[in-house]
Amino acid sequence: MAHPKPLMAKSSGSDPADAAVQSALRTLDAEGSGIAALSAALQSELRVPFTAAAALIQNAKGRLIVTGLGKSGHIGRKIAATFASTGTPAFFVHAAEASHGDLGMITADDVILALSWSGEQPEMKNLISYAARFKIAVIAMTSERESSLSKAADVALTLPKAREACPHNLAPTTSSLMMLALGDTLAIALLEGRGFTSVDFSVLHPGGKLGAMLKYTRDLMHSGDAVPLKPLGTKMSDALVEMTSKGFGCVGIVDARGNIAGIVTDGDLRRHMGPNLMTATVDEVMTKSPKTIDPDVLAGEALEILNSSKITTLIVADAGKPVGIVHLHDFLRAGVA
Repeated sequence: MAHPKPLMAKSSGSDPADAAVQSALRTLDAEGSGIAALSAALQSELRVPFTAAAALIQNAKGRLIVTGLGKSGHIGRKIAATFASTGTPAFFVHAAEASHGDLGMITADDVILALSWSGEQPEMKNLISYAARFKIAVIAMTSERESSLSKAADVALTLPKAREACPHNLAPTTSSLMMLALGDTLAIALLEGRGFTSVDFSVLHPGGKLGAMLKYTRDLMHSGDAVPLKPLGTKMSDALVEMTSKGFGCVGIVDARGNIAGIVTDGDLRRHMGPNLMTATVDEVMTKSPKTIDPDVLAGEALEILNSSKITTLIVADAGKPVGIVHLHDFLRAGVA
């Protein structure tokens, strides 16, 4: 049976895997050059228009309308999603669909961010005319300073010229990445400018692993009688009963004021194993000044503490007083880990 011929002849002695990796490295090098050129431009000719664009979006009474088509449209959808998820109300309107009724989505209070590498896409004409008619501010993101889109815009973000990663310099690759990166810089500049916090972020991301990581420790902790606690001076025999009944593999030790003074863990038991262990007091066995966590710490941060400290349990303390306990399994059940 004849075998089908490969689409491209393989030169003798060549390694296909190495060829693929070398191609990938050339792509990354080309795209990295584009990002470097964009960074340089932001420190020179792009500095003033970038600041003006950020101010337009931040001061808008309405929303940010991102538009484009083709590859620029795909990038525009991602940029709109990034803005929306970081506190800037935004959505995407396809430049071609705008002429067939979607212009009704855009109000006079909005700001338009129009993406077009050439700045000469005919589908943009009706949208630009609509913006001029209703005095809607337009920010252009294009590589052509003298393009129709740039000239019609209130602010033109002119991207530096860069070679595409495509060996024929045709397929939008480097250019698409530069547009996406510039959109990200705007979104993050606005996030930082308005003081958008992790609390605000959690409101917009309640689902999935990200939503779980943005829960607070107090949302996951066990509290009340479920927390294994004993006072200083307790005999280890009693402390062991508390450890066993509560099932966390540890017991927190509190002083006369109710502040956390130490913790007895399974590891402490092994280190002090001997004939006198059960008659000793917790003061002799416990680890003093144990690691604790505030109830208002994000679950993602709490998990990082557990992992970096190589422990499975944390006492949750508020102003020094134990109010709860969290175990690694709590994070697993919540979908954080």
